Amino acid sequence: MREAALPQFIHVRGAQRLSTPVQLLEDESREQRPARDVVLGRLLEVLLIEALRSNTGTSASTGLARGLADERHSSAIRAMHEQPAKAWRVAALAERAALSRTSFFERFNREVGMAPMEYLIAWRMALAKDLLSRKEGGIAEVAERVGYGSASAFSIAFARHVGQPPSHYAREQASLRTARSSMI
Repeated sequence: MREAALPQFIHVRGAQRLSTPVQLLEDESREQRPARDVVLGRLLEVLLIEALRSNTGTSASTGLARGLADERHSSAIRAMHEQPAKAWRVAALAERAALSRTSFFERFNREVGMAPMEYLIAWRMALAKDLLSRKEGGIAEVAERVGYGSASAFSIAFARHVGQPPSHYAREQASLRTARSSMI
């Protein structure tokens, strides 16, 4: 996702819930147990989610955390996350948020820092990058899973957003994965 969707830094104070995932991360990183990388990845996801939760509210900087803190916008964001392949329109998202189209668009832009459709594209590209890096389907399948009607339309959008075609990105990620595994 674009950098604007997530804050660059999150300063958390007094969030006791964060101590458990931090302790688990510390313990897991010391040991060489089976599925260590998977466990570390999931623990980092939990830690990020908890940090974002602790930083929500009107004082949160513009971005995803602030958008999720807004009850109306959070329903639209959750809908985009749950159904990224759906042909979303601003009017349908505004309806989810129980706002007029104009009001939803302006408030979303102000709270999240980008237009709703721009956010949806960024979310779709983040999902596509993840699917490609984990080799979960070819380009046509990834395109379909993230809401594109054709592999060529997806490839154009991906190249515009990421800076390289999806096939190059997938090869690059495979090379990085191979290099990391040979270092172990």
